[in-house]
Formats: sequence, structure tokens, C-alpha cells
Amino acid sequence: MTATATRVLVLNSGSSSVKYQLLDMADGRRLAVGLVERIGEENSRLAHTPLATGGEKRETEGAIADHETALKTVAAELSADGLGLDSPQLAAIGHRVVHGGLRFTEPTVIDGAVLKEIERLVPVAPLHNPANITGIRTAQALRPDLPQVAVFDTAFHSTMPEYAARYAIDVETADAHRVRRYGFHGTSHAYVSRRTAALLGKDPSEVNVIVLHLGNGASASAVAGGRCVDTSMGLTPLEGLVMGTRSGDIDPAVTFHLKRVAGMSADEIDELLNKKSGLLGLCGDNDMREIRRRIDEGDERAALAFDIYIHRLKKYIGAYYAVLGRVDAVVFTAGVGENAAPVREAAVAGLEELGLAVDAGLNAVRSDEPRLISPEYARVAVAVVPTDEELEIAQQTYALVSA
Repeated sequence: MTATATRVLVLNSGSSSVKYQLLDMADGRRLAVGLVERIGEENSRLAHTPLATGGEKRETEGAIADHETALKTVAAELSADGLGLDSPQLAAIGHRVVHGGLRFTEPTVIDGAVLKEIERLVPVAPLHNPANITGIRTAQALRPDLPQVAVFDTAFHSTMPEYAARYAIDVETADAHRVRRYGFHGTSHAYVSRRTAALLGKDPSEVNVIVLHLGNGASASAVAGGRCVDTSMGLTPLEGLVMGTRSGDIDPAVTFHLKRVAGMSADEIDELLNKKSGLLGLCGDNDMREIRRRIDEGDERAALAFDIYIHRLKKYIGAYYAVLGRVDAVVFTAGVGENAAPVREAAVAGLEELGLAVDAGLNAVRSDEPRLISPEYARVAVAVVPTDEELEIAQQTYALVSA
């Protein structure tokens, strides 16, 4: 890496999409952002914004056959703005990888052995790791000379103690099949917990934080002194909070019941719990804005879905309060957490005895900046901190390759 190489391209490859950002780590500026979606379909779409040149967003539609074609298209868009992958200023490419198992607990330069281990973890992340691998292989082909770094969703949660990470099942069976709690959204929880400490004017080692990452996927974490000690997602992202389309916590015997009584296959139950449950299953909508609109119009089904969502959220706040013993802040982040004031208000309502309260005026303010929404008298801070997983990935990537 040359001394002038300060740029990092962050790639988040999904099953049918690629999100990307190009950042300059000399000052943290975003140079370009974009999204390729519906890969493999006739109506694939590319949206690209060249922030460095102040250019307008460019959108194109048309068939993009595969991830290789998608990344080549991205590379061409970047080149058109003078930000091509062949630039000597590009230091590395950072990849979001969902599952790192027990082996990968830090950002890791990708070589053949690392890629093989990521492939070995596909059975515990069948929806995510294959797409991540495709993105890595394609990027390697485009720039074989450039360091490629994997930043793992599970890494931040690897500090959980064994009593929090293990399920109470036969140890030999669990170990043989890697069945344990790994947690996800780790880059978000790491970034937000650190930014929350800064908002409080303290070092991360000095504060205990409950992070609520609430998007279509949702997870909670208990972070003590900068280290995760518990999180709501488990072996897969299905466990925990009520989500957009995922059920979250459920009696495992429900799966046996549905197989025996409804005759559903394992794949059908998997699809039910991951794609047809949560808010969508409860009321037919997984967009919190639409649910709130329906509630305002008196829709009882939407109201019940909202109440179930909030009830589960409160249970985790209380549980993690008990796990931490002392809480300095409860922080909301991600799409719902950052934008849905009624969710924040309802989640904290009734928890005054725990030192939690929300100021209605502060809660109603919309801002892209980290902010407190609790009144001055509250013993525990309640905050909204916008997440920035791409920046976190870029920072971890650049720190590794520039060390």
C-alpha cells in the first residue's frame, strides 16, 4: 500500500444485490455510494451517486446477469467519476461477511484458507455467506493485487461469555454441529455503542449500554465497557426481537407441532418463520410507517402487532438491564430506531423505576446526528445514534491494512 492510498471500497453483497460505498479514510469522506438490486432479473437496477464530484444520482435499469457483471458495472460507474478501482489511492476492499463462526473474531485479510473457512460456515448462514463469497471472489478477480478484508457481523459478539453463548442442549451435539449463539449486526452494535459513549463524553470502557438495532431485521445487545456480553440473535438471525418478517423468539416445539399437525416440511417452516412472520405475519405489513398509519385510522390488527413488537422490546430492555447491573444508556438505531418516535416512546414507557424516560419534545425531533432524547433528570440516558456500518467496515479495514 502506498502512502497516498487512503481509500477503501466497502462491498455488502446480498443474494440479489450489492451495496457499496467508496470512502477516503484520510478524512472519512464518502466519495461515492450506490446499490445494485434485482441481480439476475430482467429489471435489474443500479443507483449510483458520485458524492466527490457533487454529481447527481444516476439510475439505470436493465438485465444484470450476476454479481460479476454487477461489480464490473459498479467499477465502470466509479471510473466514469475518476474513482476507478485501478486508482493508486485505493488501499483495500472491505467486505461485509455475515457469519465468521468462532474462528473469525477480528477483521481478517482474505486468502485461500480464509475463504475456505467462510465457505465451511455456509450451513449456519445459508442465506448470507454464499452471496458474501460471490462478492469476494468477483472483487479478487477485478483487483487480485489489492488487499481484500472480511469484516464479520458476528465478531463483535464473540466476547460473550460461554454462559450467554451456549444453548442448554447436549454439549457434544452442539459442538459437533457448531450450535451456539453467535449474534449478528455486530458492526452496527460496535459502532453505535462507541458513538454513544462519545455522546456521553466518556470512554467506551466506562459505560454500559443497551443497543437496540431496529430495522426490518432487529437485534438488541448488552455492551459492558465496550464489550458485548449478550445479544438477542443466536445461531441465526431468527432469534430475539419481533422483526419485519421474522418471528423472533418462539417455542421450539412450534416447529414440531407444525410438522405433525399441519404437515409442513422443514423448508416450509423455515420460510414461515423467516419470511412470513413478524410484523408481516401479524398484520400484513412490515413497514412501521404503514403500521402506524393504520393504527391512527383505528386498525386493531395493526395495533396488536405494534403492541406485540413493543412488549418483546421491553422484555429485552429489562433482561439486559439485569445482565448489566448498571446501565448508562439505552440507544436506538437503524431505520425504525432512528425514525419511529412512537416506537421509542412506547418502548421506554412504564420503565421510570429503572431510571428511563423520554422527553416528548426531544423525541419528536428528526436529525441525522447522535442525540439524547431523555430529560435531564433521567438517571439513564436514552439516545438516538444513527448507525454507519459502512464506515465501521471501512475503519476496521483501513486500520488492518495500514498497520
